[in-house]
Amino acid sequence: MRHSTMMTLLILGIIVLAMLNLAVGSVAIPVNAVLTILNPFSDKALQGANAEVWTNIIIYTRLPQTITAMACGAGLSVAGLEMQTVFRNPLAGPSVLGISSAASLGVAFVVLLSGAIGGTALSSFGIIGNTAITIAAIFGAMLVMSLIVFLSHKVEGNVTLLITGVLIGYIATAIIGVLKYFSSEEDIRAYVIWGLGSFSRVTGGQVYVFTGLTAFLLPFVMLLAKPLNILLLGDLYATNLGLNVKWARMLTIASAGTLTAIVTAYCGPIMFLGLAVPHICRGLFNTTDHNILLPANVVCGAALALLCNFIARMPGFEGALPINSVTSLIGAPIALSILLKKKRNLI
Repeated sequence: MRHSTMMTLLILGIIVLAMLNLAVGSVAIPVNAVLTILNPFSDKALQGANAEVWTNIIIYTRLPQTITAMACGAGLSVAGLEMQTVFRNPLAGPSVLGISSAASLGVAFVVLLSGAIGGTALSSFGIIGNTAITIAAIFGAMLVMSLIVFLSHKVEGNVTLLITGVLIGYIATAIIGVLKYFSSEEDIRAYVIWGLGSFSRVTGGQVYVFTGLTAFLLPFVMLLAKPLNILLLGDLYATNLGLNVKWARMLTIASAGTLTAIVTAYCGPIMFLGLAVPHICRGLFNTTDHNILLPANVVCGAALALLCNFIARMPGFEGALPINSVTSLIGAPIALSILLKKKRNLI
């Protein structure tokens, strides 16, 4: 199947899944009503006793959630592809450098430490608490990412960076464990809920900030397609071809780390998408060309995130399933089946 045909099918899949996310849930809304609500140029106003309720559900709940899912899936998938390429490791993902762990540590300080010291966690103060959590997650993630980027420009190989990321993860986990020991049951519960990840946490004006930041970074990553293709050949060949390996690696890690930091700050630590989608795209498009894989990961990541969000909020469930459970249950078999069918290693 031609690449353009596969891309078209994925885009059509996004449209269908987006409509399902908007129409299906604890309150079922007809598709024609959804289209009327979303169409600002429609001359026919939505009628009926449920018109106002449906409009509020779509505009204030499901639409931001759908947009967030697409942005999250696209950002994490691209970041995962970058990490797998720069480290030439099929098991690498957006969290491999400890950036997600650092973001979690920042949130732990806000949710757990503030409650232990002041008696009431900042997370309980509505929008102020949500803003504090977002800022803390971004601060923690960017602090560690700055360290990783600095090291990437100083060290020759990738092993030191990987070991540094693993150690950062262990240190963050240890500190979080200490904070939990001194925290109340309510604060620990709030932190655990944040750690489950959610696309519904981004509401109101936050969705524009989150989507805008992600959309701003993605075109920059597309410009790295040629350096990423050269990095696949190895550092020695890349240097002989005139590529500054240190700068290419630094820019790749910086862009992937920033995307991971933003997604984790707004949605929590969303697992598996960044690991699975690059493998799914390599199997679907049968190529290692990043000029094709980067946009393919954007579209495929958005589609898979929408599918997972739809399943998590299907009617019959009381509330919503944890999104991380769904991403693992849906994505893992897909990625595994594609990997087993491949006759050669494309990494």
